[in-house]
Amino acid sequence: MAFDAFALVLAMLALGYLFQRLRVLPGDAALTLNLVVLYVCLPAAVLRYVPRLHLEPALLGVAAVPWLLLGATVLLVGALARWLRFRRDETAVLMLTVALGNTSFLGYPLTRALVGEHALPYAVVYDQFGTFLVLSTFGLWVLAHYSGEHAPSPRQMVVRVLKFPPLWALVAGFTVMPVDPPGWLAGGLQRLSDALLPLAMLTIGLSVRLTLPRDELKPLGIGLLLKLAVMPALAWLLVPLLGLQGEMARTTVLEAAMPSMVTAGALAIAHGLAPRLAAAMVGYGLLLSLLTLPLWATVGT
Repeated sequence: MAFDAFALVLAMLALGYLFQRLRVLPGDAALTLNLVVLYVCLPAAVLRYVPRLHLEPALLGVAAVPWLLLGATVLLVGALARWLRFRRDETAVLMLTVALGNTSFLGYPLTRALVGEHALPYAVVYDQFGTFLVLSTFGLWVLAHYSGEHAPSPRQMVVRVLKFPPLWALVAGFTVMPVDPPGWLAGGLQRLSDALLPLAMLTIGLSVRLTLPRDELKPLGIGLLLKLAVMPALAWLLVPLLGLQGEMARTTVLEAAMPSMVTAGALAIAHGLAPRLAAAMVGYGLLLSLLTLPLWATVGT
């Protein structure tokens, strides 16, 4: 299963990147596919797996890890940025791309491939109650603070959270969605959630930029080391302290090891924050993670 999933990941990434270089698809194809994944495939995956989740205190530990890693990110990036004299925009990019991982588009299918289908609900908890809320609060604050804009109000943050489609699927999954839905519904959700991996990887391939900012190699190296090695190592140390075991622990470590979120890089670029560094963190982080993720999947056992 893992080999098949990785083969598909590489194939769709390569195809997306090839389409990008050859300009085969319209310029807004990545945005359109991104919306399909966000509004259709991700909610389907949430509805398919969340009803199987047994509510237990340990889930609080899964949700707590991304917030604890956020604290570590702020401390480590802040200290290293001062010591190595990074520019403000470089610091902002590292804050975003180290704190925010690709825990849904890449995290869901690779958790299913490397840990097992039964572990996917734990990835949903990590992503929805961790990464997504970090993006909607801390992420927005970083963008506003470092780009000179007004910080978003609490109301704006709440509205952003409530407008996120997978969140509504999460609420439905915990409340009205049965564990064993009718066959027609279960089959439809399965087909839509199975499309998550190829469509998400094609979208990333269309979006990724493999630029190498030679004058920003130092922050790039620091950022990749923190994102792909230090953060998952800290998660591995945290899971036993939080009482997480088995598939729950493995999934938490694997989610912490995901490369930088494409959206985080895109937002940094849109706000004029070290665009080449942001693109490199996403692009090279994704390629390197194809080597590091299988290692973290075994370390987390």
